This record gives sequence, C-alpha cells and structure tokens, in this order.
Amino acid sequence: MVGAFWTICAFLASGSFHNGASVGIQSASGQYLLGLGIGDVTGPVVETNMMGYASISQVDTGLHMRQRSRAFIIAEASQPSNRVVFVNSDVAMGDAGVRRSIVSLLSSAYPGIYSDQNIAFVGTHQHSGVGGYLENLLPQITSLGYVKQAADAIINGTVLAVQRAHQNMAPGKLSLGNTTIIGANINRSPTAYLANPADERAGYTYDQDKEMTLLRFDDMNGNARGFLSFFAVHGTSLYENNTLVSADNKGMAAYLYESLMEPSAMPGNTTFIAGFTQSNVGDTSPNTMGAFCESPGQSYDGQPCELNNSTCGGKTEQCHGRGPGFRISDFESNRIIGQSQFEGARTVMDSPLTPVSGSVRSVHVYLNMSFHQFMLPNGTTVSTCPAALGYSFAGGTTDGPGAFDFVQGDNSSNTQNPFWELVKGAITPYPSREQINCQYPKPILLNTGYVHAPYEWSPSTVNIQMLRVGNFVILILPGELTTMAGRRMREALRAKLISAGVLGQDAYIVIAGPGNTYAHYVATREEYAVQRYEGASTIYGQFTLDAYIDKYSSLVPFLADNVSAAPSSDPPPPEQVSKAIALQTGVVFDAAPLGSKFGQVLKDVNSTPYGVGDTVSALFVGANPRNNLRLESTFLTIDCMVNGVWKTVRSDSHPSTVFRWTRTNTVLATSTVEISWTIESGTPAGTYRISYFGDYKPIIGSITAFSGASSSLTIA
Repeated sequence: MVGAFWTICAFLASGSFHNGASVGIQSASGQYLLGLGIGDVTGPVVETNMMGYASISQVDTGLHMRQRSRAFIIAEASQPSNRVVFVNSDVAMGDAGVRRSIVSLLSSAYPGIYSDQNIAFVGTHQHSGVGGYLENLLPQITSLGYVKQAADAIINGTVLAVQRAHQNMAPGKLSLGNTTIIGANINRSPTAYLANPADERAGYTYDQDKEMTLLRFDDMNGNARGFLSFFAVHGTSLYENNTLVSADNKGMAAYLYESLMEPSAMPGNTTFIAGFTQSNVGDTSPNTMGAFCESPGQSYDGQPCELNNSTCGGKTEQCHGRGPGFRISDFESNRIIGQSQFEGARTVMDSPLTPVSGSVRSVHVYLNMSFHQFMLPNGTTVSTCPAALGYSFAGGTTDGPGAFDFVQGDNSSNTQNPFWELVKGAITPYPSREQINCQYPKPILLNTGYVHAPYEWSPSTVNIQMLRVGNFVILILPGELTTMAGRRMREALRAKLISAGVLGQDAYIVIAGPGNTYAHYVATREEYAVQRYEGASTIYGQFTLDAYIDKYSSLVPFLADNVSAAPSSDPPPPEQVSKAIALQTGVVFDAAPLGSKFGQVLKDVNSTPYGVGDTVSALFVGANPRNNLRLESTFLTIDCMVNGVWKTVRSDSHPSTVFRWTRTNTVLATSTVEISWTIESGTPAGTYRISYFGDYKPIIGSITAFSGASSSLTIA
C-alpha cells in the first residue's frame, strides 16, 4: 500500500503454534452437509494496476495463472439452516464493497439461507492480482480509481463458486489436524517482535508461526473432497517488478494439490477443492533468505540490510527481501513457497486426523473504530482512533521498500523532513491534538480518517465475524495481524470460549484474514511503539488489538448451541461504490496491421524438436484482452495431437504457460500477444501446437472473437 502515497506526492511535487491444548481424538464424528465450489475471479490482465504493492508503475501486461475463489459450505445435517460459507479468494484482501455485493446476490438467490451473518470473504493476500476493486479511495489511487471490471469479476466469480458449492452439498465428515512447516516464512520485522515481553516470547520457539492447521472435508465413505488450510505467509513471492497476473504462493499451492488429486482436469475444473487460507500474516515474509542491499558500486552491496530500519546507506529503496529461488527466477521462489505449503497440507491429509463434531454457528456485527471506547482487563478505559498512517508506512517493507527519506522504525516526529510536513497537510487534514494524542507514539503522515471527500479514504467501520464448526472456530479479521497479535487473539478467544462454557478444552481457534474489510494492520502495543511498517500501518491506534480482543470476546456467547437473541451492532458503513471515481479509459478499438489479420502468427515455433525444460513460444497479431476476460475459459491452449485429434493439455492457468500482451502502436491500436510454454518434466513426446483465443473491438460494431494457432512442434 506504500505506492499510493508516492502517487499523491508525485502529483503534488510534480514458533511453535501456541494454541492451548492439543486436539484430542473424539469418540464419534458428527455428520454435516458439505459443499465445495470454485470460480474464476480474474479481472483485466492488462492496462490495470496490480493490488498489493500499491506501485503506480506496476501495471499488468499479461497472465501467469488465473485467480480463483474457493467456497466451502458447512451445514448441520439435522438443521441445515445452521450453516456457514467460507470463501477463500485469490485476491489481496477482502473488501466491504465486494462482500456487500456478494451477500446481496446470494441472499437474493437463496432467501433465508445466506446472509450477512454467515458469509465470510477472505483474501489470500497475494500481491500479483488485479487491483482497483476496493471501495475506499486510498487503495484506489494507484489504479486511477475504481475498476468496475475487476470488482465484477471477483463478485460474479465468487457467487458462482458459492452456487457450485451449494449445488453439490452432500452428507460428509470433517476432521482436523496440523503440522509444522519449516522454511516457508520468516519474520520481516524481527526487532519489532523483540519488543514484546521476553516471558511471552519464551512460550514460542519461533518469531513467526510455523504451524499449518487443516480442516479436511470427506464424503460419508471417507473420500476426501477438499480441505481448508491456514498458514501465515505473505503473498509477496512475486516481486514488485512482476507484471503478470498470478495467484502467488497460496494459489500455486492450491494448483499443485488440485492437480495432484485430478491430474487430467484443467485448473478451475476440479471437483477436489484445496483452500490455502491466509492467517496472522502481518510481519511474515516468504523471502526466507532475508533482506539484502542491492546497491551496485557501494561498499554495502550484497550485504544484509541494516536491521532496525531496513536500510542500505540510510535509504530504504535498495533493501530487498530474497526468496529461496531468487537467483533462478521470481517464479521459482513462488513455486518453492507454494510447494512447501502443498507438502504441509499433504502431510496432514495423509496423517490420522481428529474428527470434528458439534453445532454450526456464526456471528457478525459492525464496529465503528473511530474513538471506540472499551475497558482493558485491568479496568482502564481506553479508545481507538480515527484512521491514520504513520511515517514508517511510507518506508515500506523489505518485501516492497518505500522511497525518499522515509524509513521503518522511526517514531520521532522531531526528525521528520519539513517538506513532508507540508505535503501531508496538502493530502489530508493536519491532525488535531486529540488525534495526535490518540495515535501516540505514531507520528501521523496521512490522517485518512478525517478525509471524507470525494468519498471515504479509509474504513471507519469494520466487519467483526466468527464462524464455529463444532470445537473449531475461525476468527475472520479485517486486517493483517502480526505474529504475536495473532497469538494473543487466539489465546484470549480460546480462553473465553472455554470459560463461557461454549466449548471445552478441545477448543481450537484459527485466524483468517484479511477478510470482509481491509483495515490495514494490527500490531501489539509493544510493536506499535517501535513503529516499523506494521505499527505505522495499525491505523486505529495502539489499542487496536485490544479492541478486537474485547469485541470478539463479547460475541462468544452467540456461538453457543442455544442462542435466540442477536447481538447489538453499530450501523454498517455507507457504500462508496456509487461515488467512485474511475479514470481508467476503456478500450477504444483494435486493429490488425495492414495485410494481416487477428490471430495471425507473426513469429512461429521452431521446426527443430524441443525437449523437457525448453521454452517454446509464438507471437500473434493480438487484441486487447480487456474486451473479454474469458472468465471460466482461457486465452491460450497447448494442444497435443492424439489419434489425429488435437487435445488440450494446458491452459492459461498452468504455471508453465505465460500470456503476454504488448501494445505496439497506440494511435493505430495494434498489439501483439506472445504465448510461451516451458515444457515440464514428464511431458510425453509427440506433436503439439500453441493456440491463442482473443476478441477484438472494431471502430464500428460489436466485439468479435477470433483465434489463431502456431505450426506444429515436436517434443522428442
């Protein structure tokens, strides 16, 4: 999210999983009705800003792997109205506007079945997807406002996933297990983590969670239909210089598992659904080799970044985290981290699991976080604050560094550059003394909670939601909790569930997020005082985590077996989409160069045989992919000749293929498409071809589909 600030400025300036008791074996499995579904949510793969790094220069140019929403429905067999819907979506974060539309469409299609209370919409927090879909202004800035095409793809694809899950609901069983995954994440702010009390840290082996929790879905015969797994690692395996839409490490893990279970099915068409869900992700990183200076010509080039501030020569720009495969390619790191999660899930799926039984319940309310007063356990009354981002927010992280003279870990307003003091006042109102005191010790850079024009810059009201399935409870959090914040949240809610008599000692709690609303970060008070990126991005002040623990704890009684009353709630946030600014221009028209036609091959495959590991490519006369997103379909196929008939063996959802679009002449509206395929190990020898599927928009008339194919190629 750092890049949004640079855009404004440029314009103006021209462990061990400590979850309490281990899960014990139950005497019997409860019976549920289970439904699983998947839907394509890939927005425009070209000419649109990507979501996550908030860099205005990161505009997509093609496709590596499609984004999907995976829906999981659990209902009591004896009382099917008691049900929950968990959507795990390959998007950066859940959003209140997108969720509002999803809930509206589903509640209209299935009156009295799906509602605001029982639908959870959670993003995998990947940073390589299409942006412009969030309804608040701040995350829209780098995408030149709201991108309806992107939002509609997410909404409609998610609804389709839930509909598919609803249609295939059948009696089944649930079971639970976990495993430790080493080498898939590190803490990117270890000095902030060290600010937490030593005795608290002593209860954990690592400074980030290494445990994957998995909920397995079986039919009544014990055959696996899918699973939901929870593991904390940022979706930043693909770096800020990537411009190909993809699903990052969790999408890769899902692809690997689903293709393992149904190797002959195309991605997105499997009946087995693998959910790799984000957890308390805030200070985690997949760049497991650490952060190093990329500073050619400097004495510190190749050396580890300065630890406290993550700088190189006093600046943040050249400090970059390195993934395990960074010397090979960005996609190799993505594959390795995805593979680690895939292997973790397979370990749990192949192990004895604990049956889950009991009631299905959900609770949902809205909470206005602006000056929300509540009482700490020690009896002190405290308050959250209207949203604000600190100076270290602009310093970025080692996964995506900031710029200028901003650094992480700077909480002294006396050292701020006077120029930025002027700039911040031009962007957002100068904070009042009340806001300064409330956000202390954060020096405020962007006072977004006080900006309401042309519409809300940041959310003031968030979704608070919990889902219960037997002794298993999912906390849906509207932000990114750090490692220790997540641990405190889980421990507090587990203790409350037990003390309130809702669950017994086998209570098991997981965190899923960022879901439903994106309200940035949630750091502990100790981490907040350090003011690295995570603390500076904890927008509601130092008591944000305490407020969430207090509110979620107060809702625990509504997860009990017998509940008749509904909890009180603040008013829902006003919708912002109807006010949204959209500055992205549409496709005007497409044209083929004189003497050519759409889909014509400009550069063909080689006539000499290819082998495993080779990359084969073809260049075509193209048209703008925004004309047709080809949802539930593909822009390309790799076809194999089988008994005289072309059979499709790869699509644009396979990680071995790349679809890249290039505008060759803006005035003449010409473009090309390059399709490449890196031949995987195990690919049979034979005759293949590359096919391209596009749609062109003429100056006059309707959008028209076309296709093209390369010459045959041989794999020896």
